Amino acid sequence: MSARPEAVADLVDGQWAACAAPLGFTLQDPATGEPVGAAVGSEPARVEAAVAAATAVHDSGAWSGLPAAARADVLDAVATRVEAVGRDIAAVESFATGVPISQTMPLSVILGGAFRLAAMQLREGWLSSAMPREDGRLAHVDRLPWGPAACVVPWNAPAPMAAHKAANALAAGCPTIVKPSEYAPYGTQLLARAVHEALAGAGLPGGLFQLVHGDAGTGARLVGDPRVRAVSFTGGLSGGRAVAAACAYDIKPVQLELGGNNPLVVLPDADTATAARAAADLLTTLNGQWCRALGRLILPAGRAAEILDATLERLATLRVGAPLDPETDFGPLVHSGHRDEVIAARDALVGHGGTAHAPLTVPEQGNYLSPTLVTGVDPAHTTHEIFGPVAAVHTYESVDEAVALANGTPYGLEAYVTGTDEDAALAVARRLRAGEVKVNGSSVMSLHLFTPRPAWGLSGYSEEGTAETLRFFTNPRVVGVEGGFALHGRP
Repeated sequence: MSARPEAVADLVDGQWAACAAPLGFTLQDPATGEPVGAAVGSEPARVEAAVAAATAVHDSGAWSGLPAAARADVLDAVATRVEAVGRDIAAVESFATGVPISQTMPLSVILGGAFRLAAMQLREGWLSSAMPREDGRLAHVDRLPWGPAACVVPWNAPAPMAAHKAANALAAGCPTIVKPSEYAPYGTQLLARAVHEALAGAGLPGGLFQLVHGDAGTGARLVGDPRVRAVSFTGGLSGGRAVAAACAYDIKPVQLELGGNNPLVVLPDADTATAARAAADLLTTLNGQWCRALGRLILPAGRAAEILDATLERLATLRVGAPLDPETDFGPLVHSGHRDEVIAARDALVGHGGTAHAPLTVPEQGNYLSPTLVTGVDPAHTTHEIFGPVAAVHTYESVDEAVALANGTPYGLEAYVTGTDEDAALAVARRLRAGEVKVNGSSVMSLHLFTPRPAWGLSGYSEEGTAETLRFFTNPRVVGVEGGFALHGRP
């Protein structure tokens, strides 16, 4: 297992080339804050060449024309190759993002698993079905690839997200171009190397799977190209709006997952230790840099001090340290620039009358920031996502008030409810406006492998999921024999 990153290089039409287009900032080692090197991306001509190569593969039918079972065999071969380098990818992701290796390593199961799940769906015939008509004939429904697909992923867990998107795009039959965040290019590059090796070993053209690097400018060139026919984007709200606008112009499908300001509603009968563990986990998983992290901790007024104290005590016991230390619970933020943005958001809450509670002592060197809960701020000032280990605390007198606080933001990605009476907690959960609501849970995993991962409001558009993402990259075609039917009943 190695955490030494490769030089940033793109993969276009089967050929690797070092990236040299400057992006105007310096990449850092999050644990020390020391510079790693200048951030670089793909030249515009390389992006253009990637789209052209993907288009040529789509037009040729070299991939989409293969039977589903044949595509499944190739995806299983990809999974095997990816799994062989999964530990290296996890280590490089930990180095680049600051997320502890104890968290990136479990997430690495997604890397090969995404390709195996996609292969399974192909073998089970998820892209073809038939509906019987009254005359006994069948109406055949085949889900066909849109065409070249762009998969754009953020920096907090880039390689697992890239694997999920790319595996499903390829399974659908789409030539695929991946663009990771410019802040964490390394893990996705290792993933791309493994995918390319497996596809090349199967004799498939280089334009089937490609990798480009860069910032929003690269993303704009990619998703705005009319030859790209489907876009899956995970990232921030401003980027998502720009992607949506580009896709609207070309009338092409877009899948957006844009984050959230996620509430944890602690019910009056909740166990104190359970509530404190959930709040601390949600605040610090991926160092607080994840779309389903805690945004609002909503506590019963009569127990607020007790539960807040228990949460702060739990936070104070976390082991803070280097991301690659297996004993580390909480690491640094990805970049000093992002840390400064999170600090500014925290200070803005304090400026609105809040009190910051930061119980964990963190190193002065590196991009560390103590997880912080802010009390005493009017909910009107806590409506937007911070994307870091900072959350607001609000109190309520009635369950109706708790529900209103939970629903009082324009986001709707994830929500959490903690209570001893599970039926009562489920009843509250069903009143929350979010794509998924977990009762007495706080993990990064979905409730079920085959349930959708939808988003409400500013949290996104279109469903993600094991089945949903595969379907996203396809458009159905219905074919059948109508026979002698006529509007007036005459042949």
